[in-house]
Amino acid sequence: MIDPIRHLEESGHLTRFYIDGTWVEPEGRERAGVVDPACESVIAEIPLGSAADADRAVRAARKAFAGWSRTLPAERAALLSRVHALVLERAELIAQALTGEMGAAISYARQAQVPLAAEHLRVARDNLLDFPFVSQRGTTAICKEPIGVCALITPWNWPLYQITAKVGPALAAGCTVILKPSELSPLSALLFAEIMDEAGCPPGVFNLVHGSGPVVGEALASHEEVDMISITGSTRAGVLVAQAAAPTVKRVAQELGGKSPNIVLPDADLERCVPLGVASAMRNLGQSCSAPTRMLVPRARLAEVEALAAATAEGFAVGDPQAEATTHGPIANRAQYERIQTMIEAGVAEGAKLVTGGPGRPEGLESGLFARPTIFSEVRSDMAIAREEIFGPVLAILPYDSVEEAIEIANDTIYGLGAHVHGADLDQARAVAARIRAGQVHINAPAWDPQAPFGGYKRSGNGREYGREGMEEYLETKAVLGFYPHPA
Repeated sequence: MIDPIRHLEESGHLTRFYIDGTWVEPEGRERAGVVDPACESVIAEIPLGSAADADRAVRAARKAFAGWSRTLPAERAALLSRVHALVLERAELIAQALTGEMGAAISYARQAQVPLAAEHLRVARDNLLDFPFVSQRGTTAICKEPIGVCALITPWNWPLYQITAKVGPALAAGCTVILKPSELSPLSALLFAEIMDEAGCPPGVFNLVHGSGPVVGEALASHEEVDMISITGSTRAGVLVAQAAAPTVKRVAQELGGKSPNIVLPDADLERCVPLGVASAMRNLGQSCSAPTRMLVPRARLAEVEALAAATAEGFAVGDPQAEATTHGPIANRAQYERIQTMIEAGVAEGAKLVTGGPGRPEGLESGLFARPTIFSEVRSDMAIAREEIFGPVLAILPYDSVEEAIEIANDTIYGLGAHVHGADLDQARAVAARIRAGQVHINAPAWDPQAPFGGYKRSGNGREYGREGMEEYLETKAVLGFYPHPA
């Protein structure tokens, strides 16, 4: 087995930051352990940066911006092509890092976490090559220019995927970046920094600093030389970043929490859509902000849905993430595991019907942060399990009596990140989708589209990632009047 920790130790990069094209010793003296959630043992230790480390990275990015922002699109695309190729070349090394740092089943790391992350780089490159950076409107030139130095804060649940979703379009736009990955899942970020270095990224264009949110995150958000900050995380973290950024009036893009509905219409094929809905809600152990964790079903078909949902969840193989047959590994960290257990107990206490699963570990697993895939039915909208983001393998089934009521239930949330609609009548499904207040709606479980913009309404954040809109987040608009001559 490829050992990413040994690789990083032998390279000397495990205890360093990547700033201005060089692996440097951190100024901060704090350290953090990287915990393997399958056995709850510390497998590595990383340094945590200080405000001084953040400032050093910001100044490197500022110095590099003047040159990088003026490069030709073809030059930036060539760099992204090299990075994309290296991610795929080192896919197994990265997959092993993901399994160790956040518990992704190795099969899932190989089939989803790494290849989907690589797709963000390919899409950023392709969009860059045909993007209209200058367009004509009468005699005025509408110019799209890079916003500047961007601080990127990424989470522990999709570590590399969220890194590439930000770094790819930011570099494509001509921005320079400072990446602060989650200190809970730093190994894949270090491997990505190695790739950026080997791909020939100019000094200062990409920088990496580890650290906590209250120290490095706050320092980046409040820094006068940072023009934009993009964060993926909890709604609470997004609010804190926005507050720190407010005095400098920088752009803040936030991809935050969710409690996404999955509306199963009366004419839907239950044998197809219910298993798909359960699998989607529990992919990555439900540790996805857009997971459709509220399944809304016709009351008359509730018993059928419960049986299909239970069979699907009970068919998951929860266990050792290194085993090829495992579909679901451990929860990524202790705090999240305890949150999930608390919310499952709340569902029982509130009187929801426990269809399968429940508190505690699955049978046969005596240690590690393993949770039971859990399904509740007869859930009401006022229950905590229907309102709060759990971020775990917990699905709430809510019955409805009319499609109109289903839409009302779907929108009865402070969030608005994603939604799903299933139904045989495509016109009706489209009509329902149009009325859901969410940034992305899936009709009848389509294939993932890396060009589809992703982001939320309401407290799920603002701004968009992925696709062309993802790159536009990193651009300013300049109007140059009189650029074109008047018509003769």
